[in-house]
Amino acid sequence: MITRGQMINERYEIIRSIGEGGMANVYLALDTILNRKVAVKILRGDLAEDEKFVRRFQREAISASSLNDPNIVEVYDVGEDDGKYFIVMEYVEGKTLKQLIKKRGNLTLPEVVDIMLQLTSAIAHAHESYIIHRDIKPQNVVILEDGRVKIMDFGIAVALNAGELTQTNSVMGTVYYIPPEQANGGAANIKSDIYSLGILMYELVTGHVPFKGENPVEVAIKHMNEEIPSICEYDPDMPQSIENIILKAAAKNPKNRYASANEMHEDLKTALNEERFNEPKVIYEYKEKNFDDDLSIETPRRGRTVRNAEQTEEKNEKKVNKAIIILGSIIAVLGLIASFLFFVYPNIAKNKSARIPDVGDMTVKQAKTILEDKGFTVNKKTKKENSEDIEEGKVIGTDPKIGKSIKISNKITLIISKGSQKIVIEDYKGQNYEKIKEKLEDAGINVITESKDVSSNDNVKEDTIIEQSVKPGEKLGKGDTITLTIPNLYISYPNFTDGTYTVEDIKKFCTDNGLTLDITYVEDEKAKNGDITYQNMTSGSKVSKGANLRIKVVQNKEKIPTDETEIVDTSNVGEKTE
Repeated sequence: MITRGQMINERYEIIRSIGEGGMANVYLALDTILNRKVAVKILRGDLAEDEKFVRRFQREAISASSLNDPNIVEVYDVGEDDGKYFIVMEYVEGKTLKQLIKKRGNLTLPEVVDIMLQLTSAIAHAHESYIIHRDIKPQNVVILEDGRVKIMDFGIAVALNAGELTQTNSVMGTVYYIPPEQANGGAANIKSDIYSLGILMYELVTGHVPFKGENPVEVAIKHMNEEIPSICEYDPDMPQSIENIILKAAAKNPKNRYASANEMHEDLKTALNEERFNEPKVIYEYKEKNFDDDLSIETPRRGRTVRNAEQTEEKNEKKVNKAIIILGSIIAVLGLIASFLFFVYPNIAKNKSARIPDVGDMTVKQAKTILEDKGFTVNKKTKKENSEDIEEGKVIGTDPKIGKSIKISNKITLIISKGSQKIVIEDYKGQNYEKIKEKLEDAGINVITESKDVSSNDNVKEDTIIEQSVKPGEKLGKGDTITLTIPNLYISYPNFTDGTYTVEDIKKFCTDNGLTLDITYVEDEKAKNGDITYQNMTSGSKVSKGANLRIKVVQNKEKIPTDETEIVDTSNVGEKTE
């Protein structure tokens, strides 16, 4: 178990967990050598003994570390420590595109184009380095506060020149964004990434993915067989240029797709030009179904062609996995036939079915009236859930789900809003950081920690909050983020000339902090003996060990010390007479 304060490779100090995945867990850590925050991905303990997973994990680092692009999360280090395989990456703070879509729904077209321009630029750079991402999805794209995007997790990327082009021992990536050739058991290539970019762009524009299903196999079959829904029919005001880019990127036949991510990038640049709004709809040159999926893969930079057929052993793997996919498809078809017999045939026998209407954001009375008018029976018992969008007491949804086709004889349960689960943010300044952080994280709020240099003379306690990004009185809920700033205390020079310090006080300060002291005695009839009238180090500036502090001390006696220097303890303190 990885705990706070634990050191990885005697360099990376764990701060907290920031994510868990199927293959690895991710932690926020401090690089104690370079004094910067980093993200450390550690292979899960139950997989560390699996040689296959270890190789895949290490390949992630090797492939991703060669990439240097402002829109790609940078990999700093890779290694193994006491049986723990780790990768150290750039730590980026922001929300994933999936979180943004979930919160806002569809984005504005300028936002979509800006995000896609950044993504196509990053993927083009990866392809030029012979690396395929193979898992492009909004969960793997982080958007920063300044609008920049960072694509991460090249964990299932494959180097085009590594002889692994036909690795198909599992259908990688998320099924909602999987290209037809991979869903059919084929190999990934640069055009597979382009397809996933097209599906991601569709989701940014509409707020939802084009293909859904009850299980992954059903979704995969839709990617292979169903035409992508028209966004111009979804929104009649949608420019045809935007739909054309999606259609060309997400074509089922790779021959109909963009030749490269760069070509898609160039097309996006003019997508919002007014003269393109009513351009003709894309017509595919090659057939979209029953096409030959044994295509050559051309790398974008060197123009060399690598054929999947040349990899005999890996092609055998492809056939095995393709058989698995076909078997899964058969099972899915049988499932659909069973569904037909179970739902449709009884309808023929006059056991009527109907689709549950949308009763969201209605009062319970309104929802019951609409459902009962459709012939449904509404359960007297209801469910209650928190909602940030629907006010307390109104309907969030139904069980079974809204839009689902069910038998009229089935009862429907209404799901009622319990209202927001958000908490009111207080003024946390001056309070203990750890206690506030624990309180906020218990409420599901993400806490980001920042430090700020503060002088020890400012009477600020260590581990107390000095700034917060959210104003008191505002509300935050589960998944929201707040930044808390804590002091990074440093020793600074006091104002020795304010009349409260003696020469002995200053000598002790120098001894304690490893400084040398030069004392110059001066006559000043307006001041009393012992007054400090000058210091060369500005009050409030940082103390650096070995620095030289020079001061002037009033000495109005008849005899002024003539010794040029004197030694005080180990501070090498000198006195001079002016």
